Amino acid sequence: MSTIVRRLLDLTVEEHTLTVPLVWSDPSDPRTIDVFARVVSREGGEALPYLVFLQGGPGHEAPRPFHSSTAPAWLDEALAHHRVVMIDQRGTGLSTPVGDADLQRGSTAVAEHLTHLRADSIVRDCEAMREHLGAATWSVLGQSFGGFTTLAYLTTDAASLENVFITGGLSTVTRSADEVYALCYDKMRTASEKYYRRFPEHRDAMRRLVDLASAGGITLPDGEVVSASRLRSVGSALGTNDGWQTLWSLLEREPSSNAFRYDLMHAMPFDGRNPLYFAFHESSYASGEATRWSAERVEPADFVDDVTLFTGEHIRREWTETVPAFQPWREVVLELAEFEWPSIYDADTIASSGATGAAAVYVNDVYVPLEFSLETAALLPGVQLWVTSEHEHNGLRSGPVLSHLVDLAQGRRLR
Repeated sequence: MSTIVRRLLDLTVEEHTLTVPLVWSDPSDPRTIDVFARVVSREGGEALPYLVFLQGGPGHEAPRPFHSSTAPAWLDEALAHHRVVMIDQRGTGLSTPVGDADLQRGSTAVAEHLTHLRADSIVRDCEAMREHLGAATWSVLGQSFGGFTTLAYLTTDAASLENVFITGGLSTVTRSADEVYALCYDKMRTASEKYYRRFPEHRDAMRRLVDLASAGGITLPDGEVVSASRLRSVGSALGTNDGWQTLWSLLEREPSSNAFRYDLMHAMPFDGRNPLYFAFHESSYASGEATRWSAERVEPADFVDDVTLFTGEHIRREWTETVPAFQPWREVVLELAEFEWPSIYDADTIASSGATGAAAVYVNDVYVPLEFSLETAALLPGVQLWVTSEHEHNGLRSGPVLSHLVDLAQGRRLR
């Protein structure tokens, strides 16, 4: 293990690296990985309790505590009450990241490695970090997939958690991936129609773009010949507060222009920077099952017939053939689609965890459906619920969501 202390303007940042087992469930397996975390505090807050931030994903590292336009909007609020632990979840950031270079080991070896990067293993890493920091307990802030990980935490190590704060991450703990993705199509249908009511002329623009993509007429700067299904995935932007602006700007542009091609490249939700996000995205909803291209299998008939309906986090098998960044990962992804993922949640244990804190559930969430979030919330009576249409899935990054949750957890009225 190693520790480095840095000063970044008014912040103190301790950098911690631990070496932990790759396979927590098998002590005889000698393989290890590094897990990296930054502990951030402000002057005068060096003795505050810890709050560990669990990032969305899967496959994304923690944000960096820089003073810039990319700084987490919630960090100031968090630092008023806690020292914040920003942990790079295993396989991301500086925690033995997974990347294209790993493919030299062969697809089967890489696929097997990825099966050990799920939320249950992330919880074990967090416990190792907590013990390393000498904290008897700490609180957790889980955004999206980080909320899923928090539910896994409550399944195995609830006694380590003081309070839980969950934003857009109250995942189902009982339903299948098929049920989740089917409901997410319903959410995207609603979001699509809402967008076209606002900008009706863009429906024809989208239809023309799909025709162009189907004819192989859209090529991105990285060489990708954009398929119709990839084009439609730009609808993922509708899951964010200002994502409609992304679509509006894109659909206003001339398809042959450089601006359109670059904007489209950045608007699609899955790319090669974090291959884990695509490679095992569906595993985040798998608990005791193989996903077998769930989103593809449950696609409704109207999405097949109406090409102007946007999709969200619905991945497609064909992208392993058409997207240059995903082509090297094809065999890995195909193997993972057939993998029988172990159960990761236990509803009874979660219900008896005694968890306290607060959770934000977004009414219009196109990624983590309201209906299933409310089912899970019913298991957590000590976690105060804020159901809101004020924000979309990225509310934590764009508004005072954390301050509302802190108020709720402390019994105060919302500000």
